[in-house]
Amino acid sequence: MDKKRILFVCVHNSARSQMAEAFLNHIAGDMVTAESAGLDPGRLNPVVVEVMKEVGIDISKNRTDSVHDFYKEGKHYDYVITVCDEASAQSCPCFPGKAERLHWSLPDPSGLTGSHEEIKQGTKDIRDQIRARVEKFVEGLGF
Repeated sequence: MDKKRILFVCVHNSARSQMAEAFLNHIAGDMVTAESAGLDPGRLNPVVVEVMKEVGIDISKNRTDSVHDFYKEGKHYDYVITVCDEASAQSCPCFPGKAERLHWSLPDPSGLTGSHEEIKQGTKDIRDQIRARVEKFVEGLGF
C-alpha cells in the first residue's frame, strides 16, 4: 500500500499546521507522509514547541516552509488540510492540485494573550483539539 500524502496548510506554518503534521506522523507515520507549509512562513512558535515536548513530540528542529515552494517543486498530495480559524479563512491558502481539500477551523495560538502560563494553557487546549482532529482523520482513513 502506498502511503497517503497529506499537507497541512496555515498562514505562517508556525503553530497549528506544525502540530497537525507532527501528530499525524507520530500516530500514523507508517501509513502516511505528512508535511506542513504556510502562505507567508514565519518563525516556529516557541510555546508550541514547549507544549509538544510535554506530549513527547520534539518539533524544535522543524523549519517553516512555504506552500509556494512546495507547489514549485511539483509536490502532490492526497489531502490538503487548512487549519486556520474562521477569521483567517480569507487569507488561509489553499494548495492547488487535485488533492481532496478539508478545512479544520482552529484558533491561532499566536493570538492568545495573558501571562506565559495562560498562553501556554491556551496553546495546550489548541494542541489537544488538533490531536483529536488528527485521530479522527486517521480513523476515517480506515487504518
